[in-house]
Amino acid sequence: MPKNALVILRYGPYSAVGLSVEYRTFRLEGLQAVLARDGHNVILEKIEDWNVVELMVNEEVVFYCNIKELEFGGDGKLDPLCEEARIAILNAY
Repeated sequence: MPKNALVILRYGPYSAVGLSVEYRTFRLEGLQAVLARDGHNVILEKIEDWNVVELMVNEEVVFYCNIKELEFGGDGKLDPLCEEARIAILNAY
C-alpha cells in the first residue's frame, strides 16, 4: 500500500476496569501513531460492536482485533498488535 493511504479505524465501545461501557480511544493511540509514522491518513469511526477494532482500506477489512488486547496509550512501538496491523495495511491492495 502506498504512503498516504486512507485507513478507516473502526472501533466499538468497551468496559475498562469495571467502568460503564463507553467509546474510548486511549487504547487506539499507539495504533494511530504507528500508522501516522508510515504516512497514512487515519479516520476514526465508531461502530456498535463491543470490544472491536477494525482497519479498513479500500472498503475492505484488512485487520481485526479485540480493543482490550491493544496496549493502553503509548506510541505503539512495543505493541505486537500494532506491528501486525501495520503489516496488514502495507500488504493491502
